[in-house]
Amino acid sequence: MIVILSPAKTLDFETESVTGSMSQPLFKEDIKYLVNKLKKLSTSEIGTLMKVNNEIAELNYLRFQGFESEFHGGNSKQAVLAFKGEVYRGLAASTFSEPDFEFAQKHLRILSGLYGVLRPLDMIQPYRLEMGSRLKITSTKIGLYNYWEDRLRIHLEELAADSFILNLASNEYVKGAQPKQLQVPLITCHFKELKGKEYKSLMTYAKNARGAMAKYIVKNEITDIDGVKGFDLNGYRYHESLSTPTELTFTRDKIPTT
Repeated sequence: MIVILSPAKTLDFETESVTGSMSQPLFKEDIKYLVNKLKKLSTSEIGTLMKVNNEIAELNYLRFQGFESEFHGGNSKQAVLAFKGEVYRGLAASTFSEPDFEFAQKHLRILSGLYGVLRPLDMIQPYRLEMGSRLKITSTKIGLYNYWEDRLRIHLEELAADSFILNLASNEYVKGAQPKQLQVPLITCHFKELKGKEYKSLMTYAKNARGAMAKYIVKNEITDIDGVKGFDLNGYRYHESLSTPTELTFTRDKIPTT
């Protein structure tokens, strides 16, 4: 089983890593190619590409101008510890033991517009580049979906051969894996809250729950679907009547106050 997550826009490169274990990104030449394209953009062009204000555009302009070809402890951090969004608060990778990191390195993957596919311990430099970005690749090829084309799908298929992919990523990122063309099963998890008489997906809680599910899988070394259905963190339980073989729904009737 391979678990896929989205990256986060918020990053933490200040907190010291809890592990000395690290690995190199798999698609270094692709990263270099994209960074060289991004280095040619002005602050305003980056702002337009990313649809962000001038302050964020300037930050990312400087990030790309200073981006180095080699990844090491002086300029990089392990991806699973560098991302800081709601998903990663749920994942709480800073609580992982070395065996946890080893299991995650085999079974967890983070999809990225710039890095393609990241293992948890792959070193990354600060960046922002969403998978849906319409970056001009060539005169006839626009957008990161077109840039990565079949490579992410093929890579994930090879990893999940004779098994399945558990999707904890957002629609924007799972689209990069070409779900309709995947030759291995893709099973998506949904997390819903009881609101009145109906269960509804609330974005912030759902993001945190995706991370919590990934943590549950890592901590319990789960590799099969029955183990996934046993997820019971933060009040969630598997809801069979709202699920299908490819869409697993987990619900809770009350949001914890702590």
